[in-house]
Amino acid sequence: MNNQSHIFPDLILGTAMWGWNTNKETAFALLDEWYAQGFRQVDTATNYPIDKNPAHFRLAENILLEWIKTHGIDDLKVMMKIGSVNNLFTPEHILTKSFVLMMSDEYRHLFKNNLATIMVHWDNRENSEEINKTLEAFLTLKNSGFKIGLSGIKWPDLYFELNKNWNLDFLIQIKHNIIYSDYHRYADFHGKPRFITYGINAGGLKLNADNYSEKSTLKTRGGNIDNEPPILQKIKKIISEFNLTTNKPPITAFYQVGMINAFYHKDVSGILLGTSKVEQIRENIRYHRLLQEMDYSDLFKKL
Repeated sequence: MNNQSHIFPDLILGTAMWGWNTNKETAFALLDEWYAQGFRQVDTATNYPIDKNPAHFRLAENILLEWIKTHGIDDLKVMMKIGSVNNLFTPEHILTKSFVLMMSDEYRHLFKNNLATIMVHWDNRENSEEINKTLEAFLTLKNSGFKIGLSGIKWPDLYFELNKNWNLDFLIQIKHNIIYSDYHRYADFHGKPRFITYGINAGGLKLNADNYSEKSTLKTRGGNIDNEPPILQKIKKIISEFNLTTNKPPITAFYQVGMINAFYHKDVSGILLGTSKVEQIRENIRYHRLLQEMDYSDLFKKL
């Protein structure tokens, strides 16, 4: 049995690519599998998918809502990120107290009992007075029973200082994988399992370059499979040596590396999955359960 001391991070289904490289039928299939396997947490945002197509603004949330209404679901735990006013990959946002409360009321009406968490999405502000108004709105939401959080904050230290007056217990979404991590930017918030990681597969990297498809996430987002980060070769070497010296199931895919890197981090409470195929969900769930039974912390330390 796994003897790690910290709580196992939860899995959360992401929707960032819904309406982009994941159509409605596939998203429905993903939700069907997710729900059937007993998972309930789903993350979305007003501006998903961020594909720079204005017609797709709020499309991901609408796909999720249609699935909820079709099946009469009332026990999801939806994480909604608000503030962005377009899906053009710009930092434009509205995070005034009135807007935050208005959007929260709208989502409470739309998602009903399925809405669990409300997060700020993409805040580049340096104005303390403006941020304080956002935190004032968050206190109202917290007192209404919602979890609250942050995602894509340019000045986390400013949020930390201002929050001393509000004592809000934030969940924080960060990009965190074996290649790149924003964890260090939130140093003031370290020491508690409050972080939810996304991008654990580093944009869709593969251990074997032959496994990239034309619809792979890396290619969809404009990545170049012929220009792998130099650190990937080091990771492959570590994995190769590990596989030769362990009696545990070998590491055969990059998603396993990403899962291990997030699973054993002391401050990670949730792992966002950006899956686009049902089999990918099954593989991630199987591996998450394996990590609860077998200890790969030795590989985590080497990585």
